[in-house]
Amino acid sequence: MLFALDKINNDTKLLPGIKLGSIILDTCSSDSYALNQSLEFIRASINTVESSAFKCEDGSNPTPRYEMKTITGVVGGSYSEVSLQVANLLRLFRIPQVSYASTGTSLSDKTRYDFFARTVPPDTFQALALVDLVQNFNWSYVSFVSSEGQYGDSGMTAFLREARARNICVAINEKVPHSANETVFDQILKSLMKKPNAKVVVLFVRMEDARGLLLAAQRANQPNFFTWIASDGWGKEEKLVLGVEEVAQGALTVELQSSKIEEFDKYMKSLTPFNNKRNPWFKEYWEDTFECKLPSEDEEDASFNVERYENVTMCSPNIRIDESVYNQESKVQFVIDAVYAFAHALHNAWKDKCFEVSEICKELKEMDGGDFYKYYLLNVSFTDLAGSLVRFDESGDGLGRYNIYNYQRVIGAGNVTTYSYQKVGEWYEEKYYLKIDEDLIVWNEGNRTPPDSICSYPCATGLQKIMQQGDTCCWICNPCRDYQYLVDEFTCKDCENAYWPYANKSGCYPLPEQYMDWNSYFALVPIAIAVIGITLTLFVIYTFIKHIETPIVKASGRELSFILLFGITFCYLMTFVLLAKPTTLTCALQRFG
Repeated sequence: MLFALDKINNDTKLLPGIKLGSIILDTCSSDSYALNQSLEFIRASINTVESSAFKCEDGSNPTPRYEMKTITGVVGGSYSEVSLQVANLLRLFRIPQVSYASTGTSLSDKTRYDFFARTVPPDTFQALALVDLVQNFNWSYVSFVSSEGQYGDSGMTAFLREARARNICVAINEKVPHSANETVFDQILKSLMKKPNAKVVVLFVRMEDARGLLLAAQRANQPNFFTWIASDGWGKEEKLVLGVEEVAQGALTVELQSSKIEEFDKYMKSLTPFNNKRNPWFKEYWEDTFECKLPSEDEEDASFNVERYENVTMCSPNIRIDESVYNQESKVQFVIDAVYAFAHALHNAWKDKCFEVSEICKELKEMDGGDFYKYYLLNVSFTDLAGSLVRFDESGDGLGRYNIYNYQRVIGAGNVTTYSYQKVGEWYEEKYYLKIDEDLIVWNEGNRTPPDSICSYPCATGLQKIMQQGDTCCWICNPCRDYQYLVDEFTCKDCENAYWPYANKSGCYPLPEQYMDWNSYFALVPIAIAVIGITLTLFVIYTFIKHIETPIVKASGRELSFILLFGITFCYLMTFVLLAKPTTLTCALQRFG
């Protein structure tokens, strides 16, 4: 931010003759503390009604005890929870606010946050990018972890809504509470492992929560069990994966599309604790980066008293920031853009109100914050130091553009193993376009093939899908009965009479009629026997009729004998019925016979 202010104040074309200053306070990533700190920005407004802010030395009209500070706007905060609290306070005093990292969806609601803008897009776009990633690799069964608070809640809502619309199931949905400890992260990991088929875990969490989950996986000795798909809370942070590289390898992360500001790198490398005293946190940063101790202010002009710090490594005055200890944060561009947005808005307002007089006129000082936000801040459009277009939409949101990174293990010369983020794709707000090069991705354990993350595999041919209650992505494959076919993937149905299902159960076909061929041996033998039998039976009948009145015929029971002989004849005749082509008549005769 100080770098951007220096650039603006040295620019002869942007606000010429007008200098911008700043009051920078640390929110400590706490929404309640940020709300308390925000009062510093509006103290000038409060002091106008406090009697202690004025003095009457000679009994004349009261005059201010000190010069009032003109607060044009606020840059920040970083976390959405912080920006929500600050925005609620600043709107009461009509002070515009531009954030460089808050992506909570609620902040787009202009009925509640009507003085808020941001140089980054809302989480809605990021959630869409994550769903596109999941769908691109045909993952239909994933777990989801979000951080408690505005950032995680808005991301979760957007992701679940879009995933449900695309038939992507969420096996486990966990939330990381504020100030979570190791026990909480271990419990979340155990919950995730209860659904082992959900190999992909989508993280919409803050940086510290993502690291806590990776450490839990390391403690459980499960370094390659899950594949992580993470939001910009992880992004391409190096500190997040420090010491847990093996657990993090193969992860796909989403990061706001940004470019490195080369001029800022030169500026950063030129700073030391001795020439950058205006930054109250730079001394702490220096000691933490170089793991050494700086002398106190009263010792700076004297030689170092080494004996006083026997067990402490003193910082050498010759050390400087270089690539080995410094890597530009991806959000630097958005911080600079936020400061420049205010500068361009002030420049346009200055031209309209002050007619380009080289000072701040009364009309600009007294300009209503709502008018400044609506007519100037939201209408800025400029090219930033990285050559990117900066503008706001009607909700005060920035453009939705993301880079997709893959955290990879790289084996270099001499079999030296290193880990790094490799850009593998991009996502654009325009038409929700995802471009990804799968050939560049290295998954966990060095695999080049994406892992499977599905609850149930597709049923084989001819198997019925029986859904499990309450889960649209899990099912059991069950075979239909022999005489049934599949109406759809969920329903078996009986074939009609004289029909039989195809092998793939896609439908039924008419059964072919099969009957005995008269010319076959299997037909000729029974026919011959039947003909002989009929002939002999008819001969006996003829004999009985010829001698019907003889005592022998009468004694044999001629009526009963005729019945038996005719029955034998019909039995032999049934041979021809059985061998005939099946018809309604022949089938009826067979039943009768």
